[in-house]
Amino acid sequence: MSYFSRHVFFCLNQRDKDDESCARQGAQAGFERCKSRVKEAGLAGAGKVRVNKAGCLDRCSGGPVVVVYPEAVWYTFVDNGDIDEIVESHLKNGRVVERLLLPPSVGK
Repeated sequence: MSYFSRHVFFCLNQRDKDDESCARQGAQAGFERCKSRVKEAGLAGAGKVRVNKAGCLDRCSGGPVVVVYPEAVWYTFVDNGDIDEIVESHLKNGRVVERLLLPPSVGK
């Protein structure tokens, strides 16, 4: 058994100049919202969910990007409602949010 049942990684990478990056797409706000919602839902802690900051996840053009392990489900999001849906549906109830999935072809 793993110490956490799920790890949620938010890319918070900031690229130089005009290059696309998750930091320019509201990733920090999404991270903070997710962390808060996970705690409010009682999902945080040992045996449960850990929300982490990450550097570049190499999928910049789909940003902002979040990935949930161990399922390796890649999401993009637009607003707090999307984050709330990921927390409620996936992290709480184990159901992938299909409409927010990042297509496998999206990369840098």
